[in-house]
Amino acid sequence: MPAVAAARVPEVTGRGSQTAIPCLFMRGGTSRGPFFDARLLPGDPDVRDAVLLAALGSPDPRQIDGIGGAHPLTSKIGMVRPATADGADLEWTFAQVQPGGDAVDTSSNCGNMLAAVLPFAVETGMVVPTGDRTTARVLTRNTGMVAEITVATPAGPSGVRHVAYDGAARIDGVPGTAAPVEIGFLDTAGSVAGSLLPTGRVRDTVEVPGVGAVDVTLIDNGQPLVIVAAGRLGATGYETPAEIDADEGLRARVEALRLVCGHAMGLGDVTARNYPKMTLVAPPRDGGTLSTRSLIPRVCHQSIGVLAAVTAATACVIEGTVAQDVAAAVSGPEPTVSVEHPSGEFSVTLGRDPDDPQTVTRSALLRTARLLMAGDLLVPRSVWDPTPLAQEKLA
Repeated sequence: MPAVAAARVPEVTGRGSQTAIPCLFMRGGTSRGPFFDARLLPGDPDVRDAVLLAALGSPDPRQIDGIGGAHPLTSKIGMVRPATADGADLEWTFAQVQPGGDAVDTSSNCGNMLAAVLPFAVETGMVVPTGDRTTARVLTRNTGMVAEITVATPAGPSGVRHVAYDGAARIDGVPGTAAPVEIGFLDTAGSVAGSLLPTGRVRDTVEVPGVGAVDVTLIDNGQPLVIVAAGRLGATGYETPAEIDADEGLRARVEALRLVCGHAMGLGDVTARNYPKMTLVAPPRDGGTLSTRSLIPRVCHQSIGVLAAVTAATACVIEGTVAQDVAAAVSGPEPTVSVEHPSGEFSVTLGRDPDDPQTVTRSALLRTARLLMAGDLLVPRSVWDPTPLAQEKLA
């Protein structure tokens, strides 16, 4: 296990009428956003959320007054700190902000942004590498899920080890190649919905206003998903994201189904939630196992989320699911499922219980990450003033 350092925590400072917060801007997988040392942010969740909204520039569809990218995939935040409980080296909290929304959602997870957690920890001195490869256990505070992450940490000319970002690994949805980030997920079943199959069934038929009876698989192996045959909603499953986003009728049917399934999964009214994600499936057409179009939840993903891919892959190996109806056959105790998406494919290797092949015990995959910018992120002092005098006035 790596050495988790008790490094000096950098300070939040003032810069004129603004508050300067140390920040690394990072890409994780096919997403990107600011990463913070969680110990530097306000302890009050409401104040913290106000800071995060100001940082990204929400609510504003363009996020013009912040560093958000005007899309859900680039409106994400990571907050990392040394672990406070046994069994993990680091813990992180993921935050999703919608560009035009005024809420910060910390109830779900993002496997893409997770890929940047260990690189962030090494860059900030939270983790001190001791070899050419560094592995750490990361606890996701949002869901309680634990993942083992491994990155390359070679020694530079001075002998100091650093995160390697250059390499030959390629993931669809990101141009070029980079060093691999290996992620192994442990105990992901029921991350949000409480169990792998929240209704206890591999297939449900739900009544959707304006649509009728729809067969779905409701499943959560790291991400709550509603899996539905694309053809049942009037799609092919091979549309481009732009075509799906432009089809208001299709998106209305998908959202109506999502709201019904949210209740069926025990998640209640999900109108304001970023889950369950919606996954339209069709037979593969590029040599993979399954073709997918993922909505997150109202905008079509340019590829597919890490944990959505894990969950969709899991559905492919469970008898009787909607996904298995259209998926190519997979076999063996550790099958690799190729999940096709608009930008290419995503391979997930699943570990199955030898005594019960329907039970998935682990999943492994490869992502990449890169540090894009380092410095201070500025928010107005009217949003948060951490100076002692200001805190005394608040008290």
